[in-house]
Amino acid sequence: MKMTGAEIIINLLERQGIETIAGIPGGANLPLYDALGRSGIRHILTRHEQGAGFIAQGIARVSGRPAVFFATSGPGATNTLTAIADAKLDSIPIICITGQVPLSMIGTDAFQEVDTYGLSVPITKYNFLVRSAEDLLDIIPAAFRIAASGRPGPVVIDVPKDVQTAEVEFDEWPELGVREPGTELIPNQVKRAAAMINRAEKPILYLGGGVIQSGSADFARELAEKGGIPAAMTLMGLGIMPSGHPLNIGMLGMHAARYTNMALEECDLLVAVGVRFDDRATGKVPEFCPKAKIVHMDIDPSELDKIKTANASVTGDVADSLRALLPLVEEKARTEWKAGIQALREAHPMIVPEADDPASPYGVILKAAELAGRDAVVCTDVGQHQMRTAQVYPFSAPRSWLTSGGLGTMGFGMPAALGASLAAPDRPVLCFTGDGSIMMNIQDLATAMEYDIPIKIILTNNNALGLVRQQQDLFYGKRYTASEYSRSVDFLKIAEGFGIKTHDLGTSDDPARTLAEALAEPGPSLIHVPVGVEEAVYPMVPPGAANSEMIGGEKHV
Repeated sequence: MKMTGAEIIINLLERQGIETIAGIPGGANLPLYDALGRSGIRHILTRHEQGAGFIAQGIARVSGRPAVFFATSGPGATNTLTAIADAKLDSIPIICITGQVPLSMIGTDAFQEVDTYGLSVPITKYNFLVRSAEDLLDIIPAAFRIAASGRPGPVVIDVPKDVQTAEVEFDEWPELGVREPGTELIPNQVKRAAAMINRAEKPILYLGGGVIQSGSADFARELAEKGGIPAAMTLMGLGIMPSGHPLNIGMLGMHAARYTNMALEECDLLVAVGVRFDDRATGKVPEFCPKAKIVHMDIDPSELDKIKTANASVTGDVADSLRALLPLVEEKARTEWKAGIQALREAHPMIVPEADDPASPYGVILKAAELAGRDAVVCTDVGQHQMRTAQVYPFSAPRSWLTSGGLGTMGFGMPAALGASLAAPDRPVLCFTGDGSIMMNIQDLATAMEYDIPIKIILTNNNALGLVRQQQDLFYGKRYTASEYSRSVDFLKIAEGFGIKTHDLGTSDDPARTLAEALAEPGPSLIHVPVGVEEAVYPMVPPGAANSEMIGGEKHV
């Protein structure tokens, strides 16, 4: 066989099962696009490379498999960096393939030259600067293997233009790049963890994104049910336990229900699975779960003992770890412990203001959930709307919740929703956003329109950076520096200009009916929900405080 480097890339991507690629062409990756145009892969032309990266994330987060996006050299490559960094912190397997100036011009400050390799080293799991077309036969499968194996993450492949155009003769295609098995478990680690669980009187499972990435949510639920162990989820772990499950005590941390954090204060064993003890979950680390011993299970050994020292550690794929642990855990009801948590739940419930009003910040989330059904994929941007959704949306399954957890990227939600819809075209896709966040990548409303991607964007608009303003209100003497907009934007007109159908719950005589019509209609829609700037998100742990020091959200009798 004889092919150019660009043709090799596209053929290898097809062999890896890639069906959709988002991106933007430019001078340095035109050979790649020329080869793409002659393939069966669908291309989504975005309006910004960051949007392409988040579309790839949406595909990867919903499917659980690596997704690919393209960018040209220089500004094209630099525009991808936020989406790549976001994927690194949330352990999402994406592969970014960038064009680069010809090899002979690297280092000459050529037009649209930038050191993509050097820029991306700190924010990738691995990256490549390709120096010959022959190397692509090894590099492309390796990128898929690296992105998916162990703790997943992003890979960057920087391909000079002359490497794309060079011709190569070869006899056969390489083996596909597939996820490698996890490291072999150490039996004594698993036995020690099981013994601690069996001895515990007040254990709690602390479940994170690693459970979802490893496809082990069923094992986690089985462990909870067999051991009678209540389970708290991180922001990234929502969906592991169905919202109505009696052992699900909700999200822990900064915006948790008060009773959840109070239960963690009382537990005597914390079984941490696929988590990294993020500060938004733990609050002040020395005061997190002060009475508890810790079992920590993770595929990444660097996470073990990094933030909190564990009394027992299990290194390996958490699916393998949970599978090995389950037979060793004794079946227990732990009736007294569960009754204690139920008493906390009743005394300190999650207060949901205006839950029955579909035009309110919480009410629109609950009504949208009711209308969209259990199969919906839910995406958010970052801010108050994100925390409200995490607090009250009734998630029923993993890979239904897409949010920027580690990096907290405004602009994530809408393009991630596009990717989710492309990956799961038969599922409803909701995107909850705010007026601050949507402006970060609003240009990709054109992408939604052009490809008729049926996402439903629910925009709660308080004409402010709400979460920033809330902290200024609480901790900065009500000095609202740069958090309130002096003039308002007409998002309805903007969306209409992009060819997106619009609905305004603020002017509707029947917001519930309007919302139902918007969610039922074909194609993309924007639902505008004006909210008061004073509407805060509670409860809340002040930054740097212990989780026991939550403010707001109390039940008044």
